Amino acid sequence: MNPLQCYLMISALLFIIGFVGVISRRNAIIVLMGVELMLNAANLNFVAFWRYGSNPANPGGFLFVLFSIAIAAAESAVGLALVIMIYRHFKTTNLDELKNLRG
Repeated sequence: MNPLQCYLMISALLFIIGFVGVISRRNAIIVLMGVELMLNAANLNFVAFWRYGSNPANPGGFLFVLFSIAIAAAESAVGLALVIMIYRHFKTTNLDELKNLRG
């Protein structure tokens, strides 16, 4: 089996685990963890295609990963701030119990 295929299979598995975590769980922190897993799967794809691509000396894939990590860090900070404010107001992190946020 090609090493690129191994990386892509691991990335697909990570993405599926993250997607199932986002869809099936109602806890806001678990949902954020699922989103982070999906972003890490995309980062693994970037690195794998960069390494096994036609020109691995080009740092394009590496720069995509650095940009994606910066975006993920900002997303985590904003998401956790929202979860903390929701918990302070509603005393729960269960997303099904947040009926007052609907417009």
